[in-house]
Amino acid sequence: MARVIDAHQHFWGRPTPATHSWITAREAAIDRAFGPEELRPELAAAGVDATILVQTRHDLAETRAFLAIAEATDFVAGVVGWVDLASARVADDIAALRREPGGRYLVGIRHMLQDEADPRWIERREVARGLAVLGEQGLVYDLLVRPRDLPAGLAVARRFPALRFVLDHIGKPPIANGARDPGLRREWASRMAPFAELPNVWCKLSGMVTEADWAAWRAEDLAPYVAAVLGWFGEDRLLFGSDWPVCLLAADYGRVKRTAEALLAPLAPARRDKIFGGNATAMYRLPSEAAADPTGAGAR
Repeated sequence: MARVIDAHQHFWGRPTPATHSWITAREAAIDRAFGPEELRPELAAAGVDATILVQTRHDLAETRAFLAIAEATDFVAGVVGWVDLASARVADDIAALRREPGGRYLVGIRHMLQDEADPRWIERREVARGLAVLGEQGLVYDLLVRPRDLPAGLAVARRFPALRFVLDHIGKPPIANGARDPGLRREWASRMAPFAELPNVWCKLSGMVTEADWAAWRAEDLAPYVAAVLGWFGEDRLLFGSDWPVCLLAADYGRVKRTAEALLAPLAPARRDKIFGGNATAMYRLPSEAAADPTGAGAR
């Protein structure tokens, strides 16, 4: 069977306002520590073999800690970390991370664009210089954006055709409000569709449940958005991601996975396998299943 990969999950220690300011009283359900041993049984129950561990802070120390976790945890296949893209030391910082324990698991970089006051932050000259380094280093850039940030993201994806980009959380569409305000949905669609014209851009089927009504969402609420990105990107450039533990605000791990499976059920098995693992392996350039575990023992 093809390896199933969750292309987007997180860990963190006990959050504080200084480390995770985005966790407010509304997110009280995830205002605690989350680590590998809590996720492990969820993966087993859902039939997921491996994950991509994604940054939550603009902090090199977190990235170093995540690389160490990848080295010690059999199911973490790659780490999307953080470096200061505006720094002249981007190449040095990446080289230093690769020398850390688990440095071989560094597959990508992310910056929380959605939290920048300037929606064109990623187009700044010094940031563009950092993005060029990522391309030279063979890393992926994860785009964490809201609809307001999509035009700038599109501009840099066009500017750097040799750099692989992936849109996290299908660009955070207005699922909760889209039914009441079709204009919001049209705006998201008009800004998302052009990304699919660029062969260096992929898209994660992740983070949708927390863009919907946390308490009352149904699979039908997500279906139009999944259909849209499937139509734009096709099965070759979509990746499943749980966004655990953020998803716990609206659904447990199993429900997130089952919902994605149900929404993609009309696809042939080989096409679904790409979304649930094959595309993550290709885009993040992970070792093949056989190379990752030649003995079948699953430990490293």
